Amino acid sequence: MRHALISLSVAFAALAGGSQAAAPTLSVPIDQSARVALPAGTRDVMIGNPAIADVSVLDGRNAVVLGKGYGVTNLLVIDQLGRTVMERQIVVSAPEAGRVSVIRGPKVEEYACATGCERAGDADGK
Repeated sequence: MRHALISLSVAFAALAGGSQAAAPTLSVPIDQSARVALPAGTRDVMIGNPAIADVSVLDGRNAVVLGKGYGVTNLLVIDQLGRTVMERQIVVSAPEAGRVSVIRGPKVEEYACATGCERAGDADGK
């Protein structure tokens, strides 16, 4: 009985680990880009929510993901046979440094800061 329980636990852990490997997370700071290597035979590349991120295919082996709005979406890569060959979760978040948000009620103003701060626009893109 104990052996069966251990075997079941190992099998469950392997399944859980497999699902994590199938859809790793790509973190992209807002208003910045990250390169994604595409598998051989890629036909289509799609973003789940284009308000959060955008994707540009550079060639058959490379794409660039641009963080457009805060949030989580996904990237799907389809091969010549219509199969999903890659799926990645895309998380668009604030950059680690050099950006300040001023929140006044419902209005958010973004500032890009290096030696001084320059208004980067509102969070809603204005």
